Order: sequence, then structure tokens, then C-alpha cells
Amino acid sequence: MRDWRIYADFAQGLIATARTLYATEAFGIDLEQAAYALDATVIDLCLALFPWATFRKRKAAVKLHTLLDLRGNIPTVLFITPGRVHDVNMLDQLAVEAGAFYILDRGYLDFARLYRLHQAQGFFVTRAKRNFRFRYLDSRPVDRTTGVYSDQTIRLYGFYSKRGYPERLRRIRFFDREKRKWLVFLTNNFALPPLQIAQLYKCRWQVELFFKWIKQHLRIKAFYGTSENAVKTQIWTAIAVYVLVAIVKKRLHLEASLYAILQILSVSLFEKIPLVEALTLSHGAALADDPDNQLNLFA
Repeated sequence: MRDWRIYADFAQGLIATARTLYATEAFGIDLEQAAYALDATVIDLCLALFPWATFRKRKAAVKLHTLLDLRGNIPTVLFITPGRVHDVNMLDQLAVEAGAFYILDRGYLDFARLYRLHQAQGFFVTRAKRNFRFRYLDSRPVDRTTGVYSDQTIRLYGFYSKRGYPERLRRIRFFDREKRKWLVFLTNNFALPPLQIAQLYKCRWQVELFFKWIKQHLRIKAFYGTSENAVKTQIWTAIAVYVLVAIVKKRLHLEASLYAILQILSVSLFEKIPLVEALTLSHGAALADDPDNQLNLFA
């Protein structure tokens, strides 16, 4: 079997093309800078067959760590590691883009690493943990009808936290009326309105949808080989397919969802027919659209 890096390089070439195509794509927030969501998903494996994929005492797994560009929902940086590797370690691997926003869940709340991101002139938006300790400095007026209840400037309190992040932070307290839930956001950006910070964090859900989509439609929960090379090859091949379909959708200006396009292509593989013709409504009308609307990333 060929080395998995061949497929990874091919996928990265497709990713570069897709990012160019989707560079001006809107994602629901009026933002000039790039915005990325970072998260990881666990792919469970059998310990007896995949002993190299260490996770727990009696369980094996790999993690797919992904930095998703919210303009087009294109994965830009991907790492495949054994399941035991903690998510926060991926912050050490990022080449931070100055001025860009990085949206992270609480699993990435490591103040020393976030401070390095800050020093690299990147912006982060994350959530505070319940035992979060801080010292209040000042606050700005807010419109509580938007769900924002406070917009404060703070400093960390505690020896290790303060040493890890010695500068000011912005703390935004927000009530999600839809889920009836209080949320507290932390960011190093003091320019955006507080509601926009809350809306940015909500966009983090797109990376969860990406994971669900590739697991459901590209079959990366069952593997044809048991070696590390075989697993990484299959995952990178799935990523390449996802990005390739996104490229086809954009270049041909198609309205169909990624799922519908993928289905049409899968039943037209051995037909000698132009791609544009195969993807017209007459060929795709009989195919059901994405069975789960939540996974329809590009509708």
C-alpha cells in the first residue's frame, strides 16, 4: 500500500483550490477577517485489531483534529492522532494567521497556549469554565434585549493562570434564549460588538456538522485495513472526496447539497457522460436530498 502522505498531499492541493473558490463566501456574520473553528472527533476502533491507536485501557481510537474555514466549511488543517492525544495539543501545531479568529470550545482553554496565539496577533473566542477566577477591571454598556448581559474587561486571578496569560481579557455573559442557557465567552478581541462575539462562537457548530457529514456519508467508521497507514489513507481519501465535491459544486454553480451531488456522482461513475450533464436536475431529480437537514452544510 502506498504511503498515506501521498493522499494527504493530494487532499491539501484540493483544499488550497477550494479555499480560493470560497474565499468570499458568506457565513452569516459580517466579518472581514478569516474565521476558523477548531475541534476534534473520536473514531472508535477495536483494540485487538488496532493496538497502535491507544486511547483507553480497553479501547482503541483515532482522533481527527480539524481546523475548519467557516467560509465554505473547508477543512484547512488536519491531524490524525491516537485517541489519547489531548485536543489542546493541537494549538501547538497551528501556524496562526494574523488577524484571523479562532473559535474554540472549553477543551482548548489553556491560557499559556492562548497567550501564544494572542502574541501571534490572532484572535480567539472560547468559553470560560465554571471554576474560572478573574479580577474585574471595567465594563461597557450592553443591550440586554440582544441576550448580552455584560461586557467586561478582566484579568486572570490565580498564580498559574496569571502567569500563562498576563494581559487583559474580555468577558461576555450571554443568555441563549433558544436553549435557555447562560454562556460566558472569553476573547482577546475588544473591537467587535459583544453580540457578534456570541454569534461567532455559535458558528463553531459547523465543525461538528462537518464531522457528522463525513462519518455518515464517506464511511470512515469502518476501515479496510488495520495498520496506521491504512487508516490514515482512508481518512485522507474521504477528506479529498469531500473537498472535491465542494469544488465541483462551486465551479458549476450548483444549488444541490453536497450529499445530492455525491449521490449523483456515485451512480454515474461508469457512464460516459459530461459531468455538467450528469449533475443536471433531470439526472438528479430521482435522488433523495440529504436525509438530515442539519448536515446540509452548503444549502
